[in-house]
Amino acid sequence: MEPQLLHSVADGVATVVIHHPAKRNTMTADMWRALPSLLDELASDAAVKALVLTGHGDTFCAGADIATLLDSPAEAQALAARAEESLAAFPKPILAAIRGYCVGGGSQLAAACDLRFAETGSLFGVTPAKLGIVYPASATRRLVSLVGPATAKYLLFSGELIDAERALRTGFVDEVLPEGQLDKRVAEFTRVLTARSQLTQAAAKEFANGREDRDAYWAQQARGSGESTEGVAAFLERRRPRFTWTTSG
Repeated sequence: MEPQLLHSVADGVATVVIHHPAKRNTMTADMWRALPSLLDELASDAAVKALVLTGHGDTFCAGADIATLLDSPAEAQALAARAEESLAAFPKPILAAIRGYCVGGGSQLAAACDLRFAETGSLFGVTPAKLGIVYPASATRRLVSLVGPATAKYLLFSGELIDAERALRTGFVDEVLPEGQLDKRVAEFTRVLTARSQLTQAAAKEFANGREDRDAYWAQQARGSGESTEGVAAFLERRRPRFTWTTSG
């Protein structure tokens, strides 16, 4: 099978799989190009309430396919930056499910997700210093927001790999699961996400990402959505709420 991004949708959750097993799921130029349009398609699908990004087999993503850097490093870097920004802009919750190597462009993709769950034994690294590449400003700022300036500098200056436990301590990942438990935990947590209000999630994502020009928009959406009325009624009636607001609507 050619290197590609596979995807499926089930029970409100879209799953995007980085599939390039011959090279530890490295991202080719075509894969970088394909990600933004795939995310646009999934964002517009009302059946999708959350997204999981993962890698095929026992590796998340070992970065960019180095062959793509030979012809035009600047173009390859621009492709990666556009893919990263498309992930960050996805209007619904994104969870990265990480096994094995999450390095270089893989860490760049994972950092652009909202949450990161990792299996113990996973390894993380930000490696542009090994190649003489200037890491994109947007990716650097995003990394700093996750792990703080000291750890970001450690990763960027050295290109050294850190284990899942250190990634958890520094804030790069949110949960570390024992071997064999990642898929179960991701399934449990995405069921939680799909049961919650998409209105709350979408507004919270924008606010947490620093957007400051849509307060009035979200106040209007909240007034007209009926979400809080339904949420309070469901709480009082001790039933699961039936939220209907969607970013796709």
